[in-house]
Amino acid sequence: MAWVDLIVVLALVQLAVFGVLVGRARGRYGVNAPATTGNEIFERYYRVQVNTIELLVMFVPGCLLAVHYVAPPWVAGLGAVYLVGRLIYLQAYVSEPSRRGLGFGLSFIPIIALLGISLVGSVLALARG
Repeated sequence: MAWVDLIVVLALVQLAVFGVLVGRARGRYGVNAPATTGNEIFERYYRVQVNTIELLVMFVPGCLLAVHYVAPPWVAGLGAVYLVGRLIYLQAYVSEPSRRGLGFGLSFIPIIALLGISLVGSVLALARG
């Protein structure tokens, strides 16, 4: 379970780092709070952060539920793919948003797998009584 805990913590730290990058982009590109538009590069950093928040809502519970039904190293492995996917997504989206597909896929597919494991595992556990 410690591996899964580590992955979840790293995902939250990654989100915090993305938040710092948004703050730096605000200053660099002159987008004063509370504005969320005004410079295209700032908006890209901001969208990466918001999209990451949107995915974390599924990723964290998915990890914490899936680990009840499959071995923790498998869940942690899926989580590691998610983390790498988020980094690729950040790099691609900031440089050229049309290239974000690989990073998004590497982030979203592990989430679908984790939710699938959780769904099947819970249904089977209920069926067994």
